[in-house]
Amino acid sequence: MTFVLTPADGDTWLALTVDELTVGTVYDWAVRPDCGAVVLFSGTVRDHADGREGVTSLSYEAYEEQCVHKFAEIAGEIRSRWPDTGRVAILHRLGTMTLNESTVLVVISSPHRPNAFEAARFGIDALKATAPIWKHEEWQGGSDWGTRAQVPQHVSGVSSAPDAKPLGN
Repeated sequence: MTFVLTPADGDTWLALTVDELTVGTVYDWAVRPDCGAVVLFSGTVRDHADGREGVTSLSYEAYEEQCVHKFAEIAGEIRSRWPDTGRVAILHRLGTMTLNESTVLVVISSPHRPNAFEAARFGIDALKATAPIWKHEEWQGGSDWGTRAQVPQHVSGVSSAPDAKPLGN
């Protein structure tokens, strides 16, 4: 199932989907003539996690009815903190993905690179801190839910500081 929220203005693309995330398509969409910077964050499946070597796949589940609304809150906060933001894309996959596949994309276009970098970092950190999405890991010899789970917080409480501590995997 795919949950997509794209406002009429066309500058925000939010989705929770089982479909493959096509990085090039989202990048091309984010480019605007008034924006000299596009920052694209792609979270991919890697071969390890905390104490788990040989990870082969991840599966994501979500409280689907709430996720895209959380994504909208994040996009709104990005536009509030960085008012010159051009386009915002926040897309996350559900289901099972194997090594090297993109699981999440946060893409920001802006007239200048500092704001695009800061907004993209905030976007992924806020998604990790607020969206009701859970990761299940498969590795050589076992499987279990991802480590570093946390209680979701409100998007306004997420730090945008460049030296903020990582919020997990």
